[in-house]
Amino acid sequence: MTNSPEAPTPDSRPASTVTDATGVTFDGLVEPRSENRLVLEAGRWHQISPKYVRVQFISTGSFLLVVVAATLVLTLLMHQTWAWIPGGIMTAILVWTLAILPRQARAIGYQLRDDDLVFRRGILWQRFVAVPYGRMQLIDITHGPLDRGFGIAQLKFVTAAAATGVVIPGLEQQTAETLRDHLVEVAESRRTGL
Repeated sequence: MTNSPEAPTPDSRPASTVTDATGVTFDGLVEPRSENRLVLEAGRWHQISPKYVRVQFISTGSFLLVVVAATLVLTLLMHQTWAWIPGGIMTAILVWTLAILPRQARAIGYQLRDDDLVFRRGILWQRFVAVPYGRMQLIDITHGPLDRGFGIAQLKFVTAAAATGVVIPGLEQQTAETLRDHLVEVAESRRTGL
């Protein structure tokens, strides 16, 4: 799906100057094919970095290797044949997770609108969350060792309602910092009524 023209952000700067500083994101959001899907709104949808997929491949692949190794040790060295069942189930789940990971990552996006930030993710289980700027209480950037190695971070928004907490994974570090600063500025102006 191609993105339509950029919508102005609340402080009248174009959205591209607020986010996507490095320009390294996926080329389009993946949507479900069903006619009963939640439809994307018009406007500029920002996406996460493809580096997120690599980080997830490494972490999930490492866990898969641990599961396979533990299963082999239990069954071959300790003669615990029951370990084939949970080991096989876990292996199948992890292989499936690795297979659908790139498509899942391409379905994650966010849009800066006049009064709120809209976050979407998911293909089978779609989730759309609109977080009003004035309701944002905390904007947090986190990144683990792998994330730092690949130059990505997660941006977390906390509001008074726990159900509206949003985590945008896989943002370029510079994009996450720029977006955090922009959202703090806009949230403060909305809370003070300016």
